[in-house]
Amino acid sequence: MANEMVDSNYGSKMTIHVRVLFFGAARDAAGHEEVDLKLNSPANAAGALEQLFTTYPVLRRFGNSLLFAVNQEYARPGQEILDGDELAVFPPVSGGSQEVAQTSASESSSSKSDFFELTIDPIDIGLVARRVVLPECGATVTLDGYARKWTRGRRTLYLIYEAYAPMALREMGRLGAKAHERFDIAHIGIVHRTGRLEIGETSVVIAVSAPHRRAAFEACEWAIRKLKRTVPIWKKEVFADGEVWVEGEGAPEERREATTRRQ
Repeated sequence: MANEMVDSNYGSKMTIHVRVLFFGAARDAAGHEEVDLKLNSPANAAGALEQLFTTYPVLRRFGNSLLFAVNQEYARPGQEILDGDELAVFPPVSGGSQEVAQTSASESSSSKSDFFELTIDPIDIGLVARRVVLPECGATVTLDGYARKWTRGRRTLYLIYEAYAPMALREMGRLGAKAHERFDIAHIGIVHRTGRLEIGETSVVIAVSAPHRRAAFEACEWAIRKLKRTVPIWKKEVFADGEVWVEGEGAPEERREATTRRQ
């Protein structure tokens, strides 16, 4: 889809140019995958988002649930926008609401054997699980998420997964580091599929190894819950009579907190 230039009259003030990407239902609403945006400098995330609302008023229907990222990081309202930055606009990810991630020095503590991947190919669950097995580990727990046939009484024909790939991989790595902080585990691996999935095909595999099984179980359950709330991957369900992007389900307290942070 061709880029569009979004311009405004800023008089004599200096302007900066940024790239804006739209994902999921926000892309469908705006009618564009990518646009070039001119902003009055100095600029911040709140001002950039407001200009996008003015240019694409249909985005206002998402209200405070619309999420905003700058250079592949969730953005605070006052975050400075610089010339050449990459902005991204998207609704909540497919399993929950935004939890703004904070970078810390300890997030480099993931094991060198951890892995976080996106793929368009079918996932071999057994191969993923074996990649985290070590002689010193007493348990490996593997979660296999797959496309189900029925959703709230409607028959699903197939699913389409879309990811903001560089940010998704970064958030997966951050999630893995936090898992090591919270649980006594040896390794964690996450592989998520994108593109079209037929019913019964695996969408995501999380594998965790640990000296003791309880930590592996707890870390695996925690990881899928966090992945569905923070990693920018969206799911479209296609039915015989239509299709819908799946947005955040539940976690209303977290959504309220995220809304408060953006105001």
